[in-house]
Amino acid sequence: MSRTFLNTRPQVAWLAALGLAAGALLSGPTAAQSPATDTTAEATATTAPEGQVDVGSTVPSVASVKEGLFPDDACKELEAQGFKCMGFKPAIKYSLPASSFSLGSAVLPPLLRQQLDVFAEVLRGKKGNGRQVKIIGHADASGSQAGNLALSQRRAESVRKYLVSKGADPAMLMATGVGSAQPKNKANPFAGENRRVEIGRAQPPSK
Repeated sequence: MSRTFLNTRPQVAWLAALGLAAGALLSGPTAAQSPATDTTAEATATTAPEGQVDVGSTVPSVASVKEGLFPDDACKELEAQGFKCMGFKPAIKYSLPASSFSLGSAVLPPLLRQQLDVFAEVLRGKKGNGRQVKIIGHADASGSQAGNLALSQRRAESVRKYLVSKGADPAMLMATGVGSAQPKNKANPFAGENRRVEIGRAQPPSK
């Protein structure tokens, strides 16, 4: 930022530094918008269906996960500073197929643990806020329908257990499995990328 900007627009500079936390819309003494930015680590993450982000093999930043899961907090932070929030982006559901689960296994791969460490750090700061985060486990089409459903549940529970071990509030976390009913790769239901977990808000935030 230039020296002139800092001297003449202190409030705008402050808002830009805040990044408008996931694109909250403002009105008030000063209104400004700055697109949310991600770190280099997320440059290769791909956008899945609307409202979802495929993390892929990247490790997301704490800031982006915080903004993605809890965009409504942006409004609270800005309103505390005297601004009126006019809305915020929808909460994001994250797909984490990074290092796909081994066939028939609920053991967390090393890269997935690294990704979950970021989510755990965000969740530690949200204890006792009454909001819930849903962990959805998935399986590929190998095995029976009943077996896949049980396996996907174990995968979701493994993620929940790991997050709790890292300090997340167990009361915030719901774990559920959907078997192979929702493949990521519909063209190949046996693909390893279908063995994954998704993390998102149990109930979309509203303004």
